[in-house]
Amino acid sequence: MVGLLTLTPGLDTAIIVRTASMHGARRAWGVVAGIQSGTLVWGALSGAGVTVVLMASQLAYEVLRWAGVCYLAWMGLRMLWDSFRQLPVEAAEQSPAGFLAGWRRGLLTNVLNPKVGAFYVALLPQLLPAGAAPLTFGIVLAGLHVVLGTAWATVLVLLARRLRALLHTPVARRWMDRVTGTVIVGFGMRLALSAR
Repeated sequence: MVGLLTLTPGLDTAIIVRTASMHGARRAWGVVAGIQSGTLVWGALSGAGVTVVLMASQLAYEVLRWAGVCYLAWMGLRMLWDSFRQLPVEAAEQSPAGFLAGWRRGLLTNVLNPKVGAFYVALLPQLLPAGAAPLTFGIVLAGLHVVLGTAWATVLVLLARRLRALLHTPVARRWMDRVTGTVIVGFGMRLALSAR
């Protein structure tokens, strides 16, 4: 189940591929580390029972959901805006770069997604062995998810880096930003329209 979730193309995949092809490996690894940090946060929160409270509280869920919607809309619309401004490649590369900027983006993307929390709430009780500590098991489950996610992200980063020469032209960069921005806005809209 965790492996299927990891391999299913989604928001994380779009952000990793775009970052690796446009901003380099260091920032892409930051995104990967941020996403995996968010996974560990959700696993620990689920094991501690916090996500059950989140799922039980309509207000807490809605606050988190709308924070995620706003973040995704801002990120996607900014990519679209920049793609139509036709910034030269050099200007686009001077956006905040490096591992920390990537980590922050990956972490926010994952932590502000209540669907990840809902996944852990649904999965953790079904897999919890008799007598196991829920917090420890939540972290172990998230750790397994991190290992699988990192392995898959490695494939994505290496593939995107191999295609970097092709994707690094100004036209390709603009189209990648347009496609990725549209996908991210779409995920934000889906989150906005989703029922609990």
